[in-house]
Amino acid sequence: MGNRLTKIYTKTGDDGSTGLGDGSRVSKDSARVTAYGTVDEANSAIGLILACDVPQEVRDLLVSVQHHLFDLGGELCIPGHAAIFDADIDHLERQLDAFNADLPALKDFILPGGGMAASHCHLARTISRRAEREVVTLSHHDAVRPEAIRYLNRLSDLLFVLARVLARASGHGEVLWRHDRRKS
Repeated sequence: MGNRLTKIYTKTGDDGSTGLGDGSRVSKDSARVTAYGTVDEANSAIGLILACDVPQEVRDLLVSVQHHLFDLGGELCIPGHAAIFDADIDHLERQLDAFNADLPALKDFILPGGGMAASHCHLARTISRRAEREVVTLSHHDAVRPEAIRYLNRLSDLLFVLARVLARASGHGEVLWRHDRRKS
């Protein structure tokens, strides 16, 4: 393990710059910092899900995802570093398929809701989508491994399915969008 932080503030970022994992400094609003910052935000949103009462198999999966997101943040923070691999994406796909297998087919759009855990899951999903968009933006300027984008894409799909699972598990059920609600 690297150096441990003994002092939290360094004052080196007071000029609007931050250090990357390779020692270089960039502006705090750079595409790279925005991308890994939003990955961190997605990780925090998953922490909100885990603060709720969720089934153990969901909890175990989301803790694993949190570790992968931390790894992904490191990959984005250290140009040229690789931390997310095809096997990680394959794992998400297997989990997604397994959780989706017991759900009824979708016939309507679902609104965010369905209880606290499901709502937090929807929030984490939208943040993961934003992280994906920001990593794509970064890829237009700098080299980004395609696995990073694919992982975030699959993660947001998984979080959608888990939101459905959690809405049903909580007894709240899914909140369906009604396109005919405005008809008199």
